[in-house]
Amino acid sequence: TKMWTHLERQSGAGGVGLRGPGESQLEIDKRLLRDRIIVLKRKIDAVQKQRDIHRRGRSNLGLPVLALVGYTNAGKSTLLNYLTRAGVMAENILFATLDPTTRKVKLPGLKTHPEVLLTDTVGFIQKLPTQLVAAFRATLEEVKEADVLLHVMDASNPVWNKQEVAVKRVLSEIDAGDKPVVRVLNKIDLLDDDVAEELQYEAAMMDDCSVAISSKSGEGMIDLVATIEEALMALLLPIEVLLPYTHGKEVNMVQEVGHVEEIDYRVEGTYIRARVPEAIANRLRPFNVNEEDENTSGAANKSNGDDTATEEEIDWVAIGRGRHPKTEL
Repeated sequence: TKMWTHLERQSGAGGVGLRGPGESQLEIDKRLLRDRIIVLKRKIDAVQKQRDIHRRGRSNLGLPVLALVGYTNAGKSTLLNYLTRAGVMAENILFATLDPTTRKVKLPGLKTHPEVLLTDTVGFIQKLPTQLVAAFRATLEEVKEADVLLHVMDASNPVWNKQEVAVKRVLSEIDAGDKPVVRVLNKIDLLDDDVAEELQYEAAMMDDCSVAISSKSGEGMIDLVATIEEALMALLLPIEVLLPYTHGKEVNMVQEVGHVEEIDYRVEGTYIRARVPEAIANRLRPFNVNEEDENTSGAANKSNGDDTATEEEIDWVAIGRGRHPKTEL
């Protein structure tokens, strides 16, 4: 048979110089694989640049980014579909989500940020191989760029505590362990009613941001929105600014991405007391009312102090030198 003829050496007979056997088929295959690897790496770099462009575009919107993370088959894609109607494949298979999906969603009842960006990511597993970490670089980068992580856990799984530890370990490995986390205990619809009710109560009484839900039936979604708002509120900084009427763009920006507590239209401009992200707070720092008052008060006190010091110096120096008549004190 000729099954293994492709492994024979290519004969150099009849070639230029008759230099003997040429390149073997195995060597050709290795060379083709190396070339293929180079091409794939170039494509990955191109995809990386494209994702960076998309990520910068989303950051310019000023909307907070929520990333769904968790063990594989925890129900992340089902939760994304429930909140956004994204139509993402949600199957009970390993790594059903390989490409991160980001959707802009308006969560009902969310007051801090009317709209947020919600991203679905790949499911984690225990002892994730380094080769897979490199392959899932795109989705893992979405996790690193997120403002808040929604850690979705399958509460119906008897080993969900171990799965939570495994996810935390992977988050630490990719330098995302210090991100604000909302613990989402999912799939309570698969539990007994008494167990599900007790789990919801325990989640509500926890010190951290935890909530028990069912992404399939929608139970507990109101509590989820309230918990997300609590986590987002912790990221906002309080501001008190007076914006001239020529800065209408900044006023709209505060109203869109911040939580306005008070707004008043005065003669000098628009007075706003709100909570906004750190980037916007730094941008509006020149219009801070408190700093203006402190600067004005400090300048006035300094001026009065200088006048007093000057007056006292002129008074006593003149009297000491006998060049001016003594004034009554």
